[in-house]
Amino acid sequence: MPRVQLPAVTPKHKAWNKGRIIGQKRLLLPKQVWAIRARLELAAYLRDLVLFNVAIDSKLRGCDLVKLAVTDLVKDDRVRERVSVIQSKTKKPVQFELTENTRESVIAWVRSPEMIGCRFIFPSRVHERPHISTRQYGRLVRDWVTAIGLESSGYGTHSMRRTKAAEIYRKPGNLRAVQLLLGHTKVDSTVRYLGVELEDALSIAERIDI
Repeated sequence: MPRVQLPAVTPKHKAWNKGRIIGQKRLLLPKQVWAIRARLELAAYLRDLVLFNVAIDSKLRGCDLVKLAVTDLVKDDRVRERVSVIQSKTKKPVQFELTENTRESVIAWVRSPEMIGCRFIFPSRVHERPHISTRQYGRLVRDWVTAIGLESSGYGTHSMRRTKAAEIYRKPGNLRAVQLLLGHTKVDSTVRYLGVELEDALSIAERIDI
């Protein structure tokens, strides 16, 4: 009687990456934010300092950050405390706040000789480009994290976007607030983006009465 070959039974192990985004870049800790900021200030890299500060405060995607116009941030020679821009990806507006430290660096930058006649807050040094590219922004991020001893492969432009959002989430635990600040259309996108555990997210959601 011929032997019947039974199908192999695969052990049911929970995938390590279930519910996670593969290759998600790390966020910066508060002490690392201040370390980068201090290095840029000491080196007198004013444009990079403004780019770093605005990136952290705005929580914008790189494609929206590099296209910020001077008039988006400055009105009547004063830097706005709150800014609203239309996102390229969703075509919907998103608002963000600029801290006092960021506003001070922005006004110093727009008043500098390098910014005379510039439309964009981060103008390109390449003549055919009106503003820096997202690729150049990515290179700068890698330079910043490397300068304070971090492994550049673990960080990227989304690290800038996630950093303050994660801090806001940790303190009051309000996912809805973070969703609005990041401009996500669905709260589950925010959950995945922040790497929030499902049970944690559900317990927070239960406390939000809308």
